[in-house]
Amino acid sequence: MDLPGGLQWFNRSGDLELFVGLDVSVRTTSVCVMDTSGKLIKEGKVETEPDAIGALLHAIGGPYKRIGLEAGPLSQWLYSGLAAAGHPVICVETRHMKAALSAQINKTDRNDARGIAQMMRVGLYKPVHVKTVGSQEIRMLLTARKFVQTKILDVENNLRGLLRNFGLKVGAVTKLQFERRIIELLKQSPHLRLVIDPLLKVRRVLREQFRHLQRAMERLAESDDTCKLLMTASGVGPMVAQFPGRRRRTDAVPPASCQTMN
Repeated sequence: MDLPGGLQWFNRSGDLELFVGLDVSVRTTSVCVMDTSGKLIKEGKVETEPDAIGALLHAIGGPYKRIGLEAGPLSQWLYSGLAAAGHPVICVETRHMKAALSAQINKTDRNDARGIAQMMRVGLYKPVHVKTVGSQEIRMLLTARKFVQTKILDVENNLRGLLRNFGLKVGAVTKLQFERRIIELLKQSPHLRLVIDPLLKVRRVLREQFRHLQRAMERLAESDDTCKLLMTASGVGPMVAQFPGRRRRTDAVPPASCQTMN
């Protein structure tokens, strides 16, 4: 039976456990629900919102054994919303999902949702760990800080390159001395200020916003007991304490941090 909104009902018998496949896109999510025998119970599309998906699942009634969706940009948000509503949602590893769905002849959102539901039904999936909302917020702060820091370096390198074309060499200077050195060099070619002054202003704004993010990161580290303990080690600051994976080489660790107890 077809219903408004592209939803399609199939006859359902008994109170069998149900398995759900969610193929997520930015605007809509294709939903497929089937029972333990592989019989389709319902198919359709809803808005990519936890509440919209949850409302559809509630309308069907369950009980649900597994609800699967592929790991992606929106998966953490949807996972958190569905899990908070009490649904047994599972986030599946992307490459494993792609390999399993690549055998389909016609690759559509509807067929992908069916394939995911089948994977949930037969247990053919590899779950991935979904970070908590708090962990995601920390990662967002660190990512934003790194982005702004990279743009500051880009502006500085661009200024060096532009001035070098006119024989003006910035040389080795500290962060605080950088702008003063640029202004000093412009005295030799004042007509270049038309281009250089806006870039210096951009650098000042970026540095100001970077300080805000840096202070936020430091406050976050100081409020966490584990981070405070890690920062007692030599060479470990707020960034490394919150993101230990940044140190990828053993030679980057100070000797004092590598001492062992006899």
